[in-house]
Amino acid sequence: MQLFVYSAFSEASQRRLQQELSADLMVVFRTNLPEDQQRSAFQKADLLFGNPPAAWLTEEPPALQFWQIDSAGFERYTDARLTAAIANMGDFFAWPCAETMVAGILAWYRHIPELTLLQAKKEWVGPPVRKKLGLLRNRRVIILGAGAIGQAVRQQLTGFNCQVQFLARTNPEAQLRSVEDLKAALPQTDIVVNCLPGSAEKFFSADLINAMTPGSLYASVGRGNTTDEPALVAALQAGKLGGAVLDVTAKEPLPADSPLWSLPQVLLTQHTAGGQPGEEDGRIDLLLRNLHHFRQGEPLENPVELSKGY
Repeated sequence: MQLFVYSAFSEASQRRLQQELSADLMVVFRTNLPEDQQRSAFQKADLLFGNPPAAWLTEEPPALQFWQIDSAGFERYTDARLTAAIANMGDFFAWPCAETMVAGILAWYRHIPELTLLQAKKEWVGPPVRKKLGLLRNRRVIILGAGAIGQAVRQQLTGFNCQVQFLARTNPEAQLRSVEDLKAALPQTDIVVNCLPGSAEKFFSADLINAMTPGSLYASVGRGNTTDEPALVAALQAGKLGGAVLDVTAKEPLPADSPLWSLPQVLLTQHTAGGQPGEEDGRIDLLLRNLHHFRQGEPLENPVELSKGY
């Protein structure tokens, strides 16, 4: 059987995976092939690890039996009609993503980016900055999405005594169920944290952005396409919003001409939020466990159905 690894791994991780696979499995790493040979190698796969372009899956590779998606989100694949068993990464990235959001929010209130720039310039300002500092403590927060990332954000915010509400259509823990509920709550909210999947295209619309209270903060770690980015930029430029912490943007890498680069109240974390110590080993561990489960006929960890979106 052939395992095709679309994801990029270091040489050390490649060696580890090759050593730990059973002898009857041959592994092919996309990154070790010339570009013109990659798709043909993919078509021969019995097993797949990683996130190939959606166009590669318009037709299922004829031998494909198992696919380990290398992310929590998989909205780009919901139109693929596959017979293979499929799993995603579940909550593997949830805690680090939440930490980045909370760190960014805290840095914004405590003016850490401004102080970092002053340090680089060796410029001591002190008291004028001190007068601008805010507190995360007791802030009113709405988290869009009650999945693993949203739950981790809430858990971390409990240490700051924040008042947290979830927006989710079906989750029993959610206080808000609809766009109308959300719009009504936004004027009494200090922070919105967007953890929505990419299937929620432009969910956080200009209408919702304009409903936010003046000076409030918007943070996003789900998918960049879930935010009406031009409306967000306009609100920031007009001073309607206090700031934004963005791990994801509509286009990545963010184009050089995007106003988000130069807006001083915006903190960009460049889609790094899922990063964590031993990340490559952890991803390989999950792949190896699920390969074992699949080959033994056992239930997979984090199974998904593409057409249902979960």
